[in-house]
Amino acid sequence: MPLHEVGYRSWQGRLLPPWAAIGVIAATGIRLAWKSRWLRRAMLLAWSPALFFAASFFAFEQAVEEGRLTSLAERAGRGGNLDGVGILGTVLADTLGRTAAEPGMSELERVVATRRLVWTRLLLAFMRAPQAVLLAVVIGLVAPALISGDLRAKAWLVYFTRPVGRTEYILGKLATLAAIVAVITVLPAAALWLAGVLVSPSILVAAETWDLPLRAIAASVVLAVPTVLLALAFSALTAESRIASFAWFATWAACWIAHSALTTADLVAAVDLENHGVAVAPASGAPAPPPRRGHWLARAAGLEGGLDRWAWVSPYHAVGAVQAAIFGVERRPEAVVPSVVALVAISLASCAVLAWRVSAPMRA
Repeated sequence: MPLHEVGYRSWQGRLLPPWAAIGVIAATGIRLAWKSRWLRRAMLLAWSPALFFAASFFAFEQAVEEGRLTSLAERAGRGGNLDGVGILGTVLADTLGRTAAEPGMSELERVVATRRLVWTRLLLAFMRAPQAVLLAVVIGLVAPALISGDLRAKAWLVYFTRPVGRTEYILGKLATLAAIVAVITVLPAAALWLAGVLVSPSILVAAETWDLPLRAIAASVVLAVPTVLLALAFSALTAESRIASFAWFATWAACWIAHSALTTADLVAAVDLENHGVAVAPASGAPAPPPRRGHWLARAAGLEGGLDRWAWVSPYHAVGAVQAAIFGVERRPEAVVPSVVALVAISLASCAVLAWRVSAPMRA
């Protein structure tokens, strides 16, 4: 039977611009990632710390409403730790100790200054301690399969035969993880700020702290960009997602251990010098403070003034230093600049690896 019409049928639908492919790739990645039972559990777990911090916001605003800040400030000025309210007691003691030492402040000025500093430190501790660690786990679950799965299934034969370029492909994968990062970091932080406004005595508190949600978004970007790019670079280097996942967690853990070893060595060297009668502070900053309950969370809240000169060695600690600068807790350039340089270097190197690996199928 003869064929009279041989050729392609014309497309009758509506053509979308090339950048629309980014949304399609991102939506597909999110839908496939959400099938993981472990990811759903991790996302649920990521919101649970917000309940603890919301209780801290409520406890502080109750103290404000009951007019107990002055008595608490006097106790903090005498070195009291305000036990019984967890990390909030440590944050309040340090904050009230600072405001109590400033003469001439009215009660209203003391409340405004204290509220802003307490909210800032609670949000910083929330993003540095639980959320950063949970985000590392979630990225380790999702990112390794995003590109390695395409390499293993040779999905690039479908992607790059369509009008999809290298940039759209990479941005689509980045958008997949960006949506997950927003759910874990930005939304809970915004919910905490809103909870603080709702439990405060006046809605005008929102005008006093309007910039805190914006700082939380900036801190989330600082956390997401280098970590997401590094995870995708590992995923692009192998067709086995298990190898990429191992490389991600191994890098995170090894850098953390290296940071701990270097800071501990500095402290030991400082103690040795003091034992020999040489009064000198350790290279990592001020002498180590006495141990206390919730020490790691207090450090995340920026309560320790020591200079961590090895923060750039670990992505987690480097991100924490930059986040502290974003929230205004850390103002020393020598504490922030090395971490910024390290994070920028990680991001650029990861982008170079992604561009090289994603272009490989098109070169072939």
